[in-house]
Amino acid sequence: MKKLEVVGIEKSFGSLHTLKEVSIELKDNEFVSILGPSGSGKSSLFNIISGLSIPDAGSVFIEEQDFTGKTGRVSYMQQKDLLLPWKTILDNVSIPLLLKGIGKKEARKRAAGYFSSFGLGGFEESYPSQLSGGMRQRAALLRTYLFSNDIMLLDEPFGGLDAITRRKMQQWLLQVLESLQASILFITHDIDEAIFLSDKIYVFSERPATVKRIFEVELPRPRNNSTLTCEAFTRIKEEILSLL
Repeated sequence: MKKLEVVGIEKSFGSLHTLKEVSIELKDNEFVSILGPSGSGKSSLFNIISGLSIPDAGSVFIEEQDFTGKTGRVSYMQQKDLLLPWKTILDNVSIPLLLKGIGKKEARKRAAGYFSSFGLGGFEESYPSQLSGGMRQRAALLRTYLFSNDIMLLDEPFGGLDAITRRKMQQWLLQVLESLQASILFITHDIDEAIFLSDKIYVFSERPATVKRIFEVELPRPRNNSTLTCEAFTRIKEEILSLL
């Protein structure tokens, strides 16, 4: 089943042509990455999918319904965690539930039920400044999941982390997604990250962005450190490098 379909998206900002006839598909419970040069319009595409921006041409379909220009259907996490420093982690991640009209007590109860799965158990009453970068990103991911748990747009969520923490977060994300059953659209500049996480990779060209090639990543799951050095992984990486 097509969970999300982006068809023929065009977008310009004045004389700056950003996206050119971009089409993408995301299936149910699929992890799809978008890989491309900086400034190639990847975040602009996410803004269009989330309804924050209107395309000049093209459409966004979610479960076969036209959601072009409509907000509130998908969750969207940017690179910065954007946690409110004056609120506890539990109150931060409860915000999407409050926005849906759920009472504060019930929202906190529901959100707290996910803390163990997201590796945040025991940190409910901590503040963002008391957590490491990786822990803050876990909290931001949980908040994103609670906004819309079936389609998540993740815009370089691990881009600001050091290499060791980033690798641990990638492995953790794969583990937690096994139980969440979410469809993920993921932006990254990291080829290894895209291959390691994804079922499919869309490689974008320079601006104006077009889809240069689509890679099906048929590496077995669960994936671990040995995945990064296997022959199939290396072959996909070499093919992607030849395009960028």
